[in-house]
Amino acid sequence: MKLDPLGDFQRTHRNGQLGLADTGQTVRLLGWCKRIRNLGSLVFLDLRDRWGLVQLVANETEVAPELLARLKAVRSEFVLAAEGVVAEREQKNPNMPTGDIEVRLTHLLILNSAQTPPIPLDESAEANEDLRLKYRFLDLRRESLQRSLVLRSEVSSLIRNYFRRNDFVEIETPILGKSTPEGARDYLVPSRPHPGQFYALPQSPQLYKQLLQVAGFERYVQLCRCFRDEDLRADRQPEFTQVDVEMSFVRQQDIQAMLEPLLVELAALVGKEVQAPFPRLAYRDAMEWYGSDKPDTRCSMRIQDVTAQFAQSEFGLFRAAADSQGQRRVRALFFQGAQAAAFSRKQLDDLQDVAKHLGGGGLPYAKWGREGFASSFKKYLDPQGETALRAALGCSGEGLAVFAVGTSQETSKVLGEIRLRLARALGLIDESRFEFLWVVDFPLLEWSEEHARFVACHHPFTGPHPDDLELLESDPGRCRAQAYDIILNGFELGGGSIRIHDAEIQSRLFKAIGMSEDEARDQFGFLLDALGFGAPPHGGIALGLDRLVMLLVGAGNIREVIAFPKTAQARCLMTNAPSPVNPRQLKDLGIQVEAAAPAAP
Repeated sequence: MKLDPLGDFQRTHRNGQLGLADTGQTVRLLGWCKRIRNLGSLVFLDLRDRWGLVQLVANETEVAPELLARLKAVRSEFVLAAEGVVAEREQKNPNMPTGDIEVRLTHLLILNSAQTPPIPLDESAEANEDLRLKYRFLDLRRESLQRSLVLRSEVSSLIRNYFRRNDFVEIETPILGKSTPEGARDYLVPSRPHPGQFYALPQSPQLYKQLLQVAGFERYVQLCRCFRDEDLRADRQPEFTQVDVEMSFVRQQDIQAMLEPLLVELAALVGKEVQAPFPRLAYRDAMEWYGSDKPDTRCSMRIQDVTAQFAQSEFGLFRAAADSQGQRRVRALFFQGAQAAAFSRKQLDDLQDVAKHLGGGGLPYAKWGREGFASSFKKYLDPQGETALRAALGCSGEGLAVFAVGTSQETSKVLGEIRLRLARALGLIDESRFEFLWVVDFPLLEWSEEHARFVACHHPFTGPHPDDLELLESDPGRCRAQAYDIILNGFELGGGSIRIHDAEIQSRLFKAIGMSEDEARDQFGFLLDALGFGAPPHGGIALGLDRLVMLLVGAGNIREVIAFPKTAQARCLMTNAPSPVNPRQLKDLGIQVEAAAPAAP
């Protein structure tokens, strides 16, 4: 097919912005053919550009033969330039922004043809995700994806403007940095001028932004790219964008007060009304009440401790926990109402399987419904025991209780997940709401069985709580951190902390995580030096931009708000990256690749 040149053809209007006010105007439009329909003497063509869709129409008895021939050659996804006159439609389409009008064609250019797309571009049609990612440049023509990426651009602009209004300086930090031993695995970059030595792509600009506070900038912000070689999930990618913030001479509440108005503005961008200040919840209470350090508080249901109710029980599993002097506990979730009480045996068995998958021994239950009392441990409860259990659970009518037995950590893991599954099944979570929450007072350190030492829960530059500073040597596991996470609807949007600005305390923390003075000097000597040159008290936070936009648009997967995402195996199916490289490149870098070990049979 011979294609037409664009020449000096220029659009006069955007397709999605035409309306009745334009009736009678001659317009020039550009875009892609979404679909074409030939209905006898009338031909209808939907022309799509970034701003929307408009219907073009041609009457075979009224248009020139040349135009008619071009029109009949057009297929879906052809690139077109069209000229015509705007007219009011006889049959309006209320579901289309431009549904009151149509454009009666007078001229048409075919700028490019198109093969039949290997994936459906209609929003209502399902397509295999791997195929969508392979042809991502086509998938991005979907209206929903374009809306998401346009919103992402608006979010980024709003964020930059907000911090500019508040006197922050946007500073770019290096992409090629130093590998550090803490945190997730680094992506390494070999250095050709320095054989055998490597840069690391940044997991975060953490150290650079602290050094910028030492340098006296006081308020720093950056929308930065970060890289982590870790297992992927629906809300995680190997490379991601972070809203990175650092401030000097601040307390935890100052940083929270700076972030809250921004989050209110971002929520309003998608029509969600939220009120600041946001609630604060201690980490210990989050784990006790919700079984999670990122609880979805749109469901108010809390986990309860009912260990004392079984101190005299004949049910061995519960009695053993009651006799364990706090080493093991019996904890429960109670859901009030007939709908919860009507949960079938199969539904309860499915929850049992979930509990076992999470490491629980099972999921004992008790329910009170129209048929009376039923329980997996009914034979161990006399009428008085049942009455006492109802009172402990707060059961005033019909309802369902599920139980977990084990350590605090084990029961939190099981009941935290079961709580969300039951809440969704019972319609107790209002998906239209936004509910922000600060989780504070995290542990500073946790014991790692793998490394046989304490490791930092966030990172080793987080300041210990002033009241717990002396625990750093005597009882590190009890030391709280000046750390805080911002949660939205059960997702961690970001985390931050007040940093260590005293070189002596920083050295003590390195020692607490098993790092020798020589190792600390080798890895972080530049930081220790900087802290000795008048480092101000400082702190900050980092928000995950991808995850934030995912929640703003209501997407179920972070890949839906990233233009060119990786798969769960960290591959780009479109470009086939990662891929082997030319042996000459490896030779220049002094790298020899070993053959991969054969897969186990």
